[in-house]
Amino acid sequence: MLATAAALGVVVAGLGGVVLWQNTYDLREERVVVRHGGRALNGVLALPTQGKEPFPLVVFIHGDGPVDATHDTFYRPIWESFARAGYASLSWNKPGVGGAPGDWLDQSMDDRAAEALDAIAWARQHPDIDGRRIGLWGASQAGWVLPKIAAKDRGVRFVIAVSPAVSWHQQGRYNLLAELRRDGASDAEVAAALRRRETGLELLGRGAPYEEYVRAVGDPQGMTAARWRFVSKNHTADATADLPALRGLPVLLILGGHDVNVDTADTEGGYRRLLPGPALRVARYPDATHGLVKHVVEASPPRLTLTALFAPRALFAEGFLADQQNFLLAVSPSPRREKP
Repeated sequence: MLATAAALGVVVAGLGGVVLWQNTYDLREERVVVRHGGRALNGVLALPTQGKEPFPLVVFIHGDGPVDATHDTFYRPIWESFARAGYASLSWNKPGVGGAPGDWLDQSMDDRAAEALDAIAWARQHPDIDGRRIGLWGASQAGWVLPKIAAKDRGVRFVIAVSPAVSWHQQGRYNLLAELRRDGASDAEVAAALRRRETGLELLGRGAPYEEYVRAVGDPQGMTAARWRFVSKNHTADATADLPALRGLPVLLILGGHDVNVDTADTEGGYRRLLPGPALRVARYPDATHGLVKHVVEASPPRLTLTALFAPRALFAEGFLADQQNFLLAVSPSPRREKP
């Protein structure tokens, strides 16, 4: 029994060592505070461990949800790959997350852009950052924020857009139908869900309160009063008018083949139409989900957990990290920008 216990102890210690090693990144992380609108944005500045400062910078714009600065460590493999290209990364907690003041559900897309603009202004004053070489990385909902930032800050030098949508309404309908198909919904269930959606859109269109929404649909199915307030502010979001602000910038559009959140064909068509020319590069990953995680990994909760613990860099679709790194290596320090 003692020998068995000792052997188990060795195994547990060994596994713990593997987890620690695999979750240690070649980065220098600094906790930073950025001021915005009288509030503190608690963030992380991830710097390369090699090379000479000042470093060019990638500013991270989150997708939907209560995201902290590291996205529960999900960002760290990406930061590490950027650091190997000589770039620093900056990210911060959304309002109300990790003890930060405020509530991200009170924000509009314009509010989120204003927050990022203050973070960029802060970064330009940081001695370790080259203020002439700052670009943006954004995922999902950030697709409505990235072009707003670039329109107001003509010093933004590049954009990496991961799984962005163009129209909030179109994206919402696509997501609803994709999830229903995935879950094997019947024709009657699909029709009922579409009727419920149309009811919600009609109420949003006339600014109805949450209580009226609940009376109209019955079970709110996760739609809280705070979430209704957030959707009411943002449901008309459409990047069509803002995307021309990215013309002339190097833009890497990243899309997954198993995305049930965003209609990637619609997104690619919109980007190609609004951003014609060689500055736009589209990278597709057929085996990737909305978050660019390998589909076979995300489809299995036990495998997803084990991969996140023992091989977090292997979560992502093949080529995702390397392609972003190569994009950054190729970015010119001072690209020409067209007026939108």
